[in-house]
Amino acid sequence: MDLFTENRPETCASLGLDCGTCVQRCASSTAVVCQDLQPSGAYKVFHQLYPSPGCHPMAEAFVRAYQEAVTPSMPVMRSARVSAAAAA
Repeated sequence: MDLFTENRPETCASLGLDCGTCVQRCASSTAVVCQDLQPSGAYKVFHQLYPSPGCHPMAEAFVRAYQEAVTPSMPVMRSARVSAAAAA
């Protein structure tokens, strides 16, 4: 089976993969390789990786996961302290 020519939800499901996990992992891998995509670029990458119309509903989840992967997160307590210090 060639996932490049048979990249459809049915193919992935037959291998025990779910769309959410697949898209999350792919978006994270994409973020490692290319960290400066704008959302429109992330959409283009998604459609190149997932050409099947059955996969297209996951485009928004891919872009969101990509953006989360490239955006450094601050711990909640630290960000609260930074906000308080900025307000002072």
